[in-house]
Amino acid sequence: MMSQTTTIARFTTRDADFDARLDALLAWEGVSDHEISARVAEIIEAVRRSGDAALIEYTNRFDRLSATAMSELMIGPERLETAFASIPAAQREALQQAAERIRIYHQRQKPESWQYQEPDGTMLGQKVTALDRVGIYVPGGKAAYPSSVLMNALPAHVAGVREIVMVVPTPDGVVNELVLAAAHLAGVDRVFTLGGAQAVAALAYGTQSVPRVDKIVGPGNIYVATAKRAVFGQVGIDMIAGPSEILVVSDAGTDPDWLAMDLFSQAEHDEDAQAILVTWDAEHLEAVLASIERLLPTMEREAIIRESLARRGALILCEGPEQAVELINRIAPEHLELSVESPQEMVEGVRHAGAIFMGRHTAEVLGDYCAGPNHVLPTSGTARFSSPLGVYDFQKRSSLIQCSPEGADTLGRTASVLARGESLTAHARSAENRLKR
Repeated sequence: MMSQTTTIARFTTRDADFDARLDALLAWEGVSDHEISARVAEIIEAVRRSGDAALIEYTNRFDRLSATAMSELMIGPERLETAFASIPAAQREALQQAAERIRIYHQRQKPESWQYQEPDGTMLGQKVTALDRVGIYVPGGKAAYPSSVLMNALPAHVAGVREIVMVVPTPDGVVNELVLAAAHLAGVDRVFTLGGAQAVAALAYGTQSVPRVDKIVGPGNIYVATAKRAVFGQVGIDMIAGPSEILVVSDAGTDPDWLAMDLFSQAEHDEDAQAILVTWDAEHLEAVLASIERLLPTMEREAIIRESLARRGALILCEGPEQAVELINRIAPEHLELSVESPQEMVEGVRHAGAIFMGRHTAEVLGDYCAGPNHVLPTSGTARFSSPLGVYDFQKRSSLIQCSPEGADTLGRTASVLARGESLTAHARSAENRLKR
């Protein structure tokens, strides 16, 4: 086995315990223990029972405010517009450029309704309809992300959602102007300065002031994730998001300093974030490690990055490109960087990844902000069965069926046989009523 450093684990696929170590590294449970689940259930029930009064009480307690009415926890369209107008011109322009790229990309996702007619005149089809109202959860305080506003609201807007409601906590009354500006730009209709499980409960069940929504999207802490899981079924949710992840595959042709910073870019999110590098070149792995050790002390969030890398990071030496692809599909990463000479060739073998960044010049961070594709992505291996947030998450589909007399006869005879086979006589007779005699 290769040696360990104080910064990040190093191991090779030849290690006897490689499978066990990789499984341990990837293990993550995104929702909390029984104690937190019980606390969240208590909060949800209080909001259902007491509505606005419970929201005010919890917000004052958890965000250290002194609100006496819900009107103090609402932000109107005029305030959003003022924030957009007052931020520095460079920030306003960057937001506009990012929003335009995100909007254009998501417009290509928009599905259309369709139908076709069979020879006997029967029509079959599908009707695509936007959700009526969605709720967007945006982290607040120091962890304020205007990019999350754009990524969650713009696809909903493109999908045709009638009303977009945003909740964002403001601990100690701190309001992030960029977040408000992004809400204005993305077409958010209403903003409530609420956070935590109580905000999720308000969106799911509605209160005197907060309207009930059809779906809740957006990232949050362990209480938010637990609450989203608890209300799922009452409303739709996007996903239960775990910590941020990046898997970088390098063929040794990319500057090690670039790769070290790519790993840092996700590790700096929090101590549970995961950054993994896979390569089949041992010298290159050591060069990346040297870059990590040299650059880490220069980072503003050094302590968080160091803890993240030590806890959940790894540099993995594999046998070659084919085995690297096997590891990609086993890990199913949220973010995948193919920092190789021929990314188009390698990507053909990739089956499981949230977003794939192809080539040496495509840093993952571009996808976080402004490339266009959504940065809300499946984590913790769920890319095996989940997709990035998109327009389709804000729409639903209805089947269309219209039988001609001839179609009713043809389909009715088949349905009758099957229904009687299931001993559902009313089903059978309903179909038989429309048969030609």
